[in-house]
Amino acid sequence: METSYPPIDGPVAVVGAGSWGSSLAHCVAKKGYPVRLWVRRPELAEEIRTTRKNPRYLKDYELHENIEPTTDLEEAAQCRVIILAIPSKAFRTILRQLGDYLQPDQLLLSATKGIEPKTYLRMSEIIKEETACLKIGAISGPNLALEVMDGHPTATIVASRFDEVVAAGMQILSTKSFRAYGSHDIVGAELAGALKNVMAIASGIISGIGYGANTRAFLISRGLSELMRLGQHFKVDPMTLSGLAGVGDLMVTCTSEQSRNFRVGKRIGEGESIDDILKGMHQVAEGVRTSQAAYDLAQRFREPLPIIETIYAILYQGLSLDKAAQSLLGRPMHFEHDSHRIVEDYEPPILAE
Repeated sequence: METSYPPIDGPVAVVGAGSWGSSLAHCVAKKGYPVRLWVRRPELAEEIRTTRKNPRYLKDYELHENIEPTTDLEEAAQCRVIILAIPSKAFRTILRQLGDYLQPDQLLLSATKGIEPKTYLRMSEIIKEETACLKIGAISGPNLALEVMDGHPTATIVASRFDEVVAAGMQILSTKSFRAYGSHDIVGAELAGALKNVMAIASGIISGIGYGANTRAFLISRGLSELMRLGQHFKVDPMTLSGLAGVGDLMVTCTSEQSRNFRVGKRIGEGESIDDILKGMHQVAEGVRTSQAAYDLAQRFREPLPIIETIYAILYQGLSLDKAAQSLLGRPMHFEHDSHRIVEDYEPPILAE
């Protein structure tokens, strides 16, 4: 990026005070920026203001003094740069409210990883539909909120078609322990960030069943293959999928107990029903919702994505884990990177009677 842009010298807004939104607000505040953290519930906003802690999501961490919680979306919308870290399920509703106060020249960065069911839109596309903003980007990478708060070194990408957005994101986020790289492939960054959550559920199931490292490596590598095959239909840069937003995020969410999607999968593998798991959660596991959109996309493009299809069937069609394993391991033999079969007359086991 050879063009220089004016530095961000005013407050930055973060919309969403979950664990990820609060962690991002903390990162930005550490850089010296005043941060307006939009909080949906007034009682939580007051507790953050008086105790400097987020008891619901980050109870063991003190938030930076530069963070000022607010329940007023209009106040958040006055900032030139706004980071959106709200669940995908509420994304459109909140953007519709926020959009009333936004101007076309503001810079919006989505830190939400999901695909909207039925419309199959990425979060940046929802921003375009619900606001007048043109300069939109996405933040994506191997970024577990608690490790970011602990200051463990990690990196992320700021992806946008606009260099101004990339430059602003890198400026406000980069610290000694949190390195931000730039990218123009916002489609790849958002698609990878959403689909890896489905793979994390699959990896959690493997862990819950009791399988080991070989099986997890098998799952992660074939999961990446599915990301790449679906990504081809969106003209995604393969380098994005092999980088921080793809392989990086896939590895961390498929191996860490801190990942909500991994934990959901693990509990399924241990025998709990998805309905019981979701009833007891106060944080969102995006992969549950994304699996539906990903499955629909696979059908639309007629692209075989066996892991995604199997997770969808487990979550929404009651497929048993035994039959899921039979289905995945009983698929026709073929070359690793294409569908050319070695044994043409081989028939996989029947999924359901």
